[in-house]
Amino acid sequence: MTNQSITETALRTIRLEAGSIIGLEQYINDDFVKAVNTIAACKGRIVVSGIGKSGIIAQKIVATLNSTGTPAVFMHAADAIHGDLGMIQPDDIVILISKSGVSPEIKVLLPFIKNFNNTLVAIVGSMGSLLAQQADIVLNTAVTQEACPNNLAPTSSTTAQLVMGDALAVALMELRGFNSNDFAKFHPGGTLGKRLYLRVQDFYLHNEKPKVEEGATLKRVIMEMTSKRLGATAVVDKQNNLLGIITDGDLRRMLEKNIASEKTTAKDIMTKTPVTVDLEALAVEALDILRSHDITQLIVTDKSQYLGFIHLHDLIREGII
Repeated sequence: MTNQSITETALRTIRLEAGSIIGLEQYINDDFVKAVNTIAACKGRIVVSGIGKSGIIAQKIVATLNSTGTPAVFMHAADAIHGDLGMIQPDDIVILISKSGVSPEIKVLLPFIKNFNNTLVAIVGSMGSLLAQQADIVLNTAVTQEACPNNLAPTSSTTAQLVMGDALAVALMELRGFNSNDFAKFHPGGTLGKRLYLRVQDFYLHNEKPKVEEGATLKRVIMEMTSKRLGATAVVDKQNNLLGIITDGDLRRMLEKNIASEKTTAKDIMTKTPVTVDLEALAVEALDILRSHDITQLIVTDKSQYLGFIHLHDLIREGII
């Protein structure tokens, strides 16, 4: 193959699979709505099963359902008739995924599920198949062509199955009012979890808290900034209310203007409207503030009370960036 033919093959694959997804729009019908409402009302779990590539898609759908508030388990279609059928409980709903709907494992499994009287939802690519005929609810995922050049390897069909599963999961999320706070409960680990639950109050306490009162001398200001090593200090009143901030830049500008003297105080050189972040704000909100103002540190406040500083490095260390 030439480089051009490799590129053409990749583009053809993408276009065929994109077309299979667009084709699903015609199958979002009353059966889809019924499936969503039935699953939402389920008192048990959602048991999702399949064989081969469809089984792999089933595992991904299970993972998506679990992470978005719908309890689900995976049951391998081949293992089901060798004991795994025991995982199906009376209140469970079973979702079977198959392109043909007539694979040997599916055909063997169907009568047992029907005997259990569980609601059966089929995600199937052939509406005339045994699976489609025996299911209580059928979600059509038929495709006109696989991306495979021989029209054999499951490619477009498994993409369609996956997207149909995602459509179910997202519709269930919205039906239940599943929000970012709920999402955070199921994703506490890693960067995603931290972005959803980590707040400013969780990490600012580890930093130095430089501050001077408004009447502090220039020498006192410099000593405070030097000892705390943050390149800035807050300026507060006697009640610890935030009045302003003095940064290294403020000191440089003061020296450039030759206004430094023994009578210069913190009040004379401070910036009176410092950028702040609330104690309860999410870490990602603090990051947005830093980016929008093109700065590297923020003063943490609780209403008007000065509490400390957070730095861009804190967010990097916590994995927010």
